[in-house]
Amino acid sequence: MFVFADTITVAINHFVIKENPFAKNEVAIIATDTAGNVRENVNGTFSFTVNGFQDTLHFDKGTAFYRHKIERSTFLYVRHQNDSGTHSILYYVYKNADKLRPFHISWVLLLAIPCGLFLLAYMFKRFIIIAVIIFCIFVYFNYHSGLSIPTFFQSIIDGLKGIF
Repeated sequence: MFVFADTITVAINHFVIKENPFAKNEVAIIATDTAGNVRENVNGTFSFTVNGFQDTLHFDKGTAFYRHKIERSTFLYVRHQNDSGTHSILYYVYKNADKLRPFHISWVLLLAIPCGLFLLAYMFKRFIIIAVIIFCIFVYFNYHSGLSIPTFFQSIIDGLKGIF
């Protein structure tokens, strides 16, 4: 008697970042479906890129722990590539005392702020110097918090690819 079985491969197409409840100053990456529910059938080892560094994460019941301490508020750009494409999310992890609060940063917002400043400077000629100062503060805040210019543009490009 012969028994044949198909291998079941689970792909991670959506994920979120939350505070790790078991470790201080660490985050967890949670595989979700399109509705935001945890996919508990995701188990195994998956390759992720976090802020440009390749890392292998072990998922157990849809949750993997990113074992790097977060010392201060920072941006986390998390990418995962599988057979269905590249999936990436930009988060700003705000550290307040002993709590980490991740906020999802949409690529639309990243594109809207510089475009809005440019549009305001173009419409109101007196606003040019103020717009340049605000833009410099925006760039400094992003760079100081760990969001480099290539990561900024990569996040926008990945968001645009997701539309098409």
